[in-house]
Amino acid sequence: MTIAEALRLYPLPRLEARMLLQQAAPALTHARIVAYPEQALSAEEEANFRVLAARRAAGEPVAYLIGRREFYGRDFTVGPQVLIPRPETEHLIEAALQRFGGRAARVVDLGTGSGAIATTLALEAPEWRVRAVDLSPEALTIARGNAERLGAQVEFHQGSWYQALPADAVFDLIVSNPPYIRSDDEHLGQGDVRFEPRMALTDEADGLACLREIAAGAPRHLLPGGWLMVEHGYDQGPAVRGLFAAAGLQQVETIVDLAGLDRITLAMMKAD
Repeated sequence: MTIAEALRLYPLPRLEARMLLQQAAPALTHARIVAYPEQALSAEEEANFRVLAARRAAGEPVAYLIGRREFYGRDFTVGPQVLIPRPETEHLIEAALQRFGGRAARVVDLGTGSGAIATTLALEAPEWRVRAVDLSPEALTIARGNAERLGAQVEFHQGSWYQALPADAVFDLIVSNPPYIRSDDEHLGQGDVRFEPRMALTDEADGLACLREIAAGAPRHLLPGGWLMVEHGYDQGPAVRGLFAAAGLQQVETIVDLAGLDRITLAMMKAD
């Protein structure tokens, strides 16, 4: 089988097929795939590609099949144990850097998953002390691996939200991309989401349970003038702003994503 024949084997987008072919045949660069479509694949390369392409055709995410996803210009290892990082979450990074860039800060990422947020913040702001929390030991293994491979200094804690941290831990910045999809949301049965860890997607309730817990606990762990920033669903802006206000936080605002949809809500702890 030639490269050209392999790329036509399954009804996949051409870019996806090329990515899977590079995974199946690591010696093939993107440039070579484009320039030499007549090149024959070895029997092993063909077999590897057929397996990957068939799995993708059945719906498995490309990120899981190739084992990585780009986030904020860096490749992060991912697997079925963690949520796949998405471009929308980069708004959370930008908001954090905008408010604290250039000065020291104590930061915690609640529900870190692959560690994309915590690792990116630690690399973009090396003067920050960054911690990360996740309930899943399997997720933390991936997160630690990403931080180590990319050279980020992150302290990891296993447990549920604030309970994983020392009781007296306080921060200048708390960030989180928690489970926020309602348990009855039809999107849980569609696309890549079908293969992602359910506990990272939904609270098995109204989509606000984790956000309530994070907002309610923030005043005990935020320093005066500190910020809480969370990602949430496109229709949850008003509800999250209400949770932040009820917790006594100030300067509550919601940032929209590139599609103009509510995506990040943030608020400040009252300064002394």
